[in-house]
Amino acid sequence: MWSIIGGSGFESFEGVEEVRDLDRSTPFGMASSGLRLIKFGGQEVVFLSRHGRHHELLPTEVNYRANIYALKKLGVTRVISVSAVGSLRKELAPGDLVVASQYIDRTKGVRAHSFLGGGIVGHVSLAKPVWKTGTETMRELAKGLGFNVHFDKAYVCIEGPYFSTQAESNSYRGMGADIIGMTNFPEFALAREAGLSYLPCCFVTDYDCWDDAIEHVTLAVVLDTMKKNNRKAVKVIGELLKKNPAADQSDRDGGLKNALMTPVEAIPQDKREWLKTLLA
Repeated sequence: MWSIIGGSGFESFEGVEEVRDLDRSTPFGMASSGLRLIKFGGQEVVFLSRHGRHHELLPTEVNYRANIYALKKLGVTRVISVSAVGSLRKELAPGDLVVASQYIDRTKGVRAHSFLGGGIVGHVSLAKPVWKTGTETMRELAKGLGFNVHFDKAYVCIEGPYFSTQAESNSYRGMGADIIGMTNFPEFALAREAGLSYLPCCFVTDYDCWDDAIEHVTLAVVLDTMKKNNRKAVKVIGELLKKNPAADQSDRDGGLKNALMTPVEAIPQDKREWLKTLLA
């Protein structure tokens, strides 16, 4: 089963048929509003509006654990994450698509970022955090999309809701980050814990604020570019669904399934039931 997680500017898509709302309840609280089954190009897909159906959640307020758990419970194996990002490199222009391959976490530690803890210990590798087969499929599709697509780039995730200061923006460039956003962490890491294949499709809206020669990011500029990027996202998702790349075994095996150090019999009883879902 496929899932699309839609971020800012991607709360809905033209030409998509809504089938029905889905159960949002999880052991970690409620998933974002607007969790629903849709038909995208005739194929049934689980759609989740990350910030809620009416964009009511700040990046910090998104219940990432509930979102990923809900997808896993519904039988999802492959996730297309569609997000708006700022560019930290001149060659990554507004309107371009960046398929990130690495992440840098610069959030402030206030987000519940793991299913582990509270009596469950484990260690999950995030060395290669995104879906390899999905990325390879995107490389094949890139030439026929009609707009620029970039690969092998690093996404730095900040807390928000503020955009960066200029000093921060330049420090992220110095770290080796190429794009900047507020939501892919801990989403990608939780997807790995749950054994889901995760493909980040990051659409550039602006150049952040690192260069005074370029107009600094404002909400008005971002919103205008978002509308154009939404149409591009429809094309990308449609082509991916047609190609239908398989979920990677390494993603399934690299999650909690093979990462737990605490013996099952020592795990608190109230956690064993929901853990079964994540290990399935």
